Amino acid sequence: MRLTPMRYKTFVWPYNPRVYEIDYKRNVAVHKVPFGYYALQDMGRTCRVMKGEGEFCGAGAYALFGRLACLFYEGTPGVLVHPLWQTASAYLVELSLRQEPTENYVAYSFEFWEDFTGYETGAKLVSSAKTASASAEAVSAAAPDGGKKWHTVVYGDTLWAVARANGLTLAALIALNPQIKNPNLIYPGDAVRIA
Repeated sequence: MRLTPMRYKTFVWPYNPRVYEIDYKRNVAVHKVPFGYYALQDMGRTCRVMKGEGEFCGAGAYALFGRLACLFYEGTPGVLVHPLWQTASAYLVELSLRQEPTENYVAYSFEFWEDFTGYETGAKLVSSAKTASASAEAVSAAAPDGGKKWHTVVYGDTLWAVARANGLTLAALIALNPQIKNPNLIYPGDAVRIA
């Protein structure tokens, strides 16, 4: 079976690396239950780590490695197209020579970390109609308790994400919620004060 060549940004491998490895990992917290066993809390998955090793052989082998090293120095993510893995935006975080290079032979290893760009880093202007409907879904409206606003925790929420979604720092959100004894432990249905 002939596989398509591996590519990263502008670099195309003349022949695919000899060894491929991919690591998937999920962060899970373990909490002791009083007078019981334990409870697990899914903290979400971490980045995929894609690594491998191979050789460049023939005239210009060291020059090929040099072109790949130039991409390492760019320090920005790029599209990684692999013959077997799902295409992903990734950082080239490690590139190693495996022996003293010669003009016609270079053994190397590499490591890519998947770049997840699903987080918003800037503020968005949303029309007041959209804002009103979003507020109604996520926040129980301010009431007779002095204009306080609350967010009801849903599965997958973290205090960091709630703070970010409401324009607060994590420290400010924790200060608004002294009832939360462990900021890393919130449950669906919990009420978190956001204003």
